[in-house]
Amino acid sequence: MNKKEVQLILKKLSIKPKKSLSQNFLIDKNILDVILSESEISKEDIILEVGPGLGVLTEKIVEKAKKVYAVEIDSRLYSYLSNKFSTFNNIEIINEDILKMDVPSHDKFVSNVPYSITGPLIAKIFFKSKPPHGILMIEKSIADRIFFDGTYKNFSRITVGLNSFMKPIKKRKISRNCFYPIPNIDISLIKIVPKENINPFLLENEKKDFFLKFVAGVMPYKNKNIINAVDLFLKSNKKLNFKKEKIIKILLENSIANYKLSSLKINDFIELSRLFYNF
Repeated sequence: MNKKEVQLILKKLSIKPKKSLSQNFLIDKNILDVILSESEISKEDIILEVGPGLGVLTEKIVEKAKKVYAVEIDSRLYSYLSNKFSTFNNIEIINEDILKMDVPSHDKFVSNVPYSITGPLIAKIFFKSKPPHGILMIEKSIADRIFFDGTYKNFSRITVGLNSFMKPIKKRKISRNCFYPIPNIDISLIKIVPKENINPFLLENEKKDFFLKFVAGVMPYKNKNIINAVDLFLKSNKKLNFKKEKIIKILLENSIANYKLSSLKINDFIELSRLFYNF
């Protein structure tokens, strides 16, 4: 669809795009072709798409995949999509909030991700023992954190979280003009694949949850050394009576130098969370 076609359909449906739902519709065929090429969808693939909108990407995916789950929170768009794909038997349109539902099993996650829920959606889809392949259009600033290049300001909790489960493969900047209405943020197309060997500590839900809380708790202090960052994180939890001397002892016993948090590698964060999980 081009811009005029999208505007016509939205007018017919009496839909005014909602900023709160990140309703920016893809209108560039070239980018659509790039997404499909990078997705490498086969007749054996089960695809999850979140925020299908007017189904521009969906109608290409459904022709190639074994099964498509398209989750659309907007009931008006859900009705439109249900009618549009009524003749296809390999697609299920779901009118729910993706963050509140049980996600159906799938091999690949191919989406123009709603920008307002990018962080929690990435965590829900990819932070697991068997994550899917991902081909996503997301906010460029988040893509830059995922594809961390050593820049201090881009080192964040999503850098550590996602790179613990996934391997970033490709990143490509997308023009804002490829969407209607034009978003007020820069967009990137990224491709990520599951890591071949996810750290065993992350394969149990309770330990994985602690790891994610640990990373979220220490990353605000990434300019501090390990001891002070962990101390501040533990002090924020009033249920824990954990003295700084104990933190120092744990690091010494495990021959861990007191480096700045921002200098650590992904596996360093996993190892630290494992050590403190035991206490």
